[in-house]
Amino acid sequence: MIEQEKTEHCHSNEPEQQGAERKSHHSDKMKSNLVSRLNRIEGQIRGVKAMIEKDTYCDDVLNQIAAVQSALNSVGKLLLEGHLKSCVIERIQAGESEVIDELLVTVNKLMK
Repeated sequence: MIEQEKTEHCHSNEPEQQGAERKSHHSDKMKSNLVSRLNRIEGQIRGVKAMIEKDTYCDDVLNQIAAVQSALNSVGKLLLEGHLKSCVIERIQAGESEVIDELLVTVNKLMK
């Protein structure tokens, strides 16, 4: 489950204002988890690069690429869950129904 800290808002109070910055509000534990996962993925990517440089058998490289994609999908799922449980709910409660269209575009990108 994702812990939520309500000290920050994921969106600006003035979304129409140019330069308004939206931010997430992940707990320190969640940020640490995500960074750790991304560091492992970064290492996997370096490993795939090394495999290609060493002329490793293609099937082995493809299996590693599949593992990297799976790991990235897991990070995406965690972020999406947190986004739905915090930012999206807050924006809907604030009357910002356009967040649904934004979310649909994002989910479509994730599912490609």
